[in-house]
Amino acid sequence: MRKVPLFLTVFCLCAAAQTAENPLSTGVKGLYSMAKNNLIKAAEKMPEENYSFKPTPDVRSFGQLVGHVADAGYMFCAPVLGEQPPMKGIEKSKTSKADLVQALKDSFAYCDKAYDTMTDAKGTTMVKMFGERPLLNVLEFNVVHDYEHYGNMVTYLRMKGLVPPSSEGRK
Repeated sequence: MRKVPLFLTVFCLCAAAQTAENPLSTGVKGLYSMAKNNLIKAAEKMPEENYSFKPTPDVRSFGQLVGHVADAGYMFCAPVLGEQPPMKGIEKSKTSKADLVQALKDSFAYCDKAYDTMTDAKGTTMVKMFGERPLLNVLEFNVVHDYEHYGNMVTYLRMKGLVPPSSEGRK
């Protein structure tokens, strides 16, 4: 089966968002889904023995990156759901690949509720997070944060001779 190029996927997501009832929140949810899938695949792809890998001593290990993304998902999505983050400290408390991958998946399952219930109208509601910002902007911030750390993970994967999920199928 032939893979669809990333630009075509983004184009289709944007086109779908333009025809949706809630084009802004639908578009953000599409970008979130892409980031979520890439992050989970990257976490699953890295071998257990490389979860402690750090390119330099002053940066997070691969496992700490996975834990950090899981922690951040709870932090960003909780205010959208009108809750306090139900989990904290994953980055500092979990070290095994199995525990971290599960924590990441659990964090995304939690965030799925925030993205699934978001509408363009609800997205204008202001909330305190790094100052005052609309709820939809909090979810956008989460997507940007996810991609920032997916970029880190791509570097770690490549340093270990692995092809990142977003590049699989390319020649």
